Amino acid sequence: MVRKFLIAFFCVVAHGIFAQNGTISPYSYFGIGDLRNNGTVDNQMMGGVSMYGDSIHINLTNPAAYSKLKLTAYTAGISHTEYRLKDWSEQQNTSVTNLDYLSIGFPLAKNVGMGFGLMPLSSVGYSLRDERTTTGGASVTNVFSGDGGLNRIYASVGFELIKNLSLGVTASYNFGTLEYRRIQSVEDVQFGTLEDRESRINGYDFKYALNYTPTIKDKYTLYTSVLVSTQGNLVSKNSAKLGSFSLVTGEEIEVLDVNLDADNLRNTELKIPTRATVGLGFGEDKKWFLGGEYSFQQFGDFENTFLGLENVTYNDAATYSFGGYFVPDYRSITSYFKRVTYRAGLRYDVSGLVVNNKEINNFGITFGLGLPLGNSFSNLNLGFELGRRGTTDANLIEESYFKVNVGLSLNDRWFVKRKIN
Repeated sequence: MVRKFLIAFFCVVAHGIFAQNGTISPYSYFGIGDLRNNGTVDNQMMGGVSMYGDSIHINLTNPAAYSKLKLTAYTAGISHTEYRLKDWSEQQNTSVTNLDYLSIGFPLAKNVGMGFGLMPLSSVGYSLRDERTTTGGASVTNVFSGDGGLNRIYASVGFELIKNLSLGVTASYNFGTLEYRRIQSVEDVQFGTLEDRESRINGYDFKYALNYTPTIKDKYTLYTSVLVSTQGNLVSKNSAKLGSFSLVTGEEIEVLDVNLDADNLRNTELKIPTRATVGLGFGEDKKWFLGGEYSFQQFGDFENTFLGLENVTYNDAATYSFGGYFVPDYRSITSYFKRVTYRAGLRYDVSGLVVNNKEINNFGITFGLGLPLGNSFSNLNLGFELGRRGTTDANLIEESYFKVNVGLSLNDRWFVKRKIN
């Protein structure tokens, strides 16, 4: 009964929030929006460490971990984030709720597993107001807003090449629409001007993973991993409009299509640079685990020529992640809390985004619980994250956030021959 209720709950929530904005960050204006964390709640709450895999959980960020699956797993995750945005003079509080992933994974044969699912890749969602005074003393107001995002459909397979050495690959198709609008009004002028830009984006990318997990002294496990996400080649079909509107009624007066072909901006390419990750961890199966990862990406090669921004540049990006888990006694009968999985971690993201000559980086502290459901292998994962991104220097915005994650992981057994006694 509990499992059916939770499935119904997640379906209702997913239907209601999947199409909504995944962010309210002003920094989603740049690039292809805010890149979303594509790990499950259990991985996110260990600082985003992705090398760990077991027989009952899906690992969305490390396809080699599918080789560990012994049971079919269904997983879904949602999150709610409370933001505090502030600049040098004021602050504002807001929030956003998201569907983070829907996925299924299952074993195909001994030490071979696969999975597929749907998740957001990036999100655009912002609204900014800029007021200035001209040399003649007139007040000019610019309002910038954005909407949309990219989604990802993926399929993964992982298999054990030789004992303790697993290989995995994920193929992803990314698609979506990004919309940008600028509205300008001038004091004592009857009409305002507007500019609309739209990018319809699609493209493929691949991720390869190699895990080596030898057993030490018949009790402990050494976890090592190498992940490579190949360059994402995205194609963007662009359109733009310019026009005027009435400041009294809001009615558009004259809106014309911009000739993007003259500047070769009708169709552009967005190349997301290759990202490499190495990880090292150590632990005792079903008891505890500690690990760390380092990711590197030559993001300085990225550009979005369609937006043509002058105050933004890109540097190489990097992520430092550290985390782990602890289970007091997963077989305990007398104490439920001894079977709970306790997770914690931290991460530091050097995003590569530089606005007004200031780096926009992110630091987060994570922690959470894995709550067993009944006597099955299924569980409900709760996660929490405290973090800060950006700066108030150079007329920029600092984001402080508190995120609550809820993830559901259900298990079943497929491909079992029925026996008649």
